[in-house]
Amino acid sequence: MATRRPRQTFQLKIALKGAKPPIWRRVLVPSDIRLDRLHLVIQSTMGWFNCHLHQFIAYGAFFGTPDDEFGMDIQDETKIKLHDLLEMEKDSMIYEYDFGDGWEHKVTLEKVLPYDKSQALPVCIKGKRACPPEDCGGVWGYEGLLKALADPADPEHEDMLEWLGGTFDAEAFDINAVNFALSDQRTSER
Repeated sequence: MATRRPRQTFQLKIALKGAKPPIWRRVLVPSDIRLDRLHLVIQSTMGWFNCHLHQFIAYGAFFGTPDDEFGMDIQDETKIKLHDLLEMEKDSMIYEYDFGDGWEHKVTLEKVLPYDKSQALPVCIKGKRACPPEDCGGVWGYEGLLKALADPADPEHEDMLEWLGGTFDAEAFDINAVNFALSDQRTSER
C-alpha cells in the first residue's frame, strides 16, 4: 500500500524550449494535482487553445491519453499525480503540445512550499512574453513569423497579419488575463 504524502504547494516554472527570447510562466499548484489537470493549467497559463494532442515525458516514460492507434506505450495521465514525478526542487519533466509543431515545455519544480488551505490554486505569479500563435510551425515557424511581422517590406508581412487577424505583440504578458483563465480550475479548502 502506498504511503499518503502530505499535500504541499509546488512552484513550477514552465518554459517553452528553444524560444529566444525566453517565454515562460511561474505557477503555484497543489503537489497532488493529476497530470490531466496540470495539462489544463499549462494550456491556460501559456495561452494555448487545447486543440492538439499532448504528453508529459519523465524518466523515459510517457504520460497522456492512451490511444491504441498510436502504438505508443503511454500511461494514463488521469492516474498520475504531479508529486509522483517531481519530488525535489530542480526536478523537471517535459510537456509536449501539438506533435506537428512540437512545442516542448520544460516543467521545473522550483520550490516546495507549505500548503495553505486559504490560497486558491492554481495561480500564476509571474511570466514573460506572449505565447506563440497556434499552428505557426513550432519554434522555427514562430521565428519566421516574428521576422515577417517586424518588416513591412517582407513579402509575407501582409499575409501574416491577415492570418493572425491583426497585430501581435510578442512581448505582451497579462498576468490578470492568465489568472482569469485559470479561475475555473481553482480549488481551495476555505
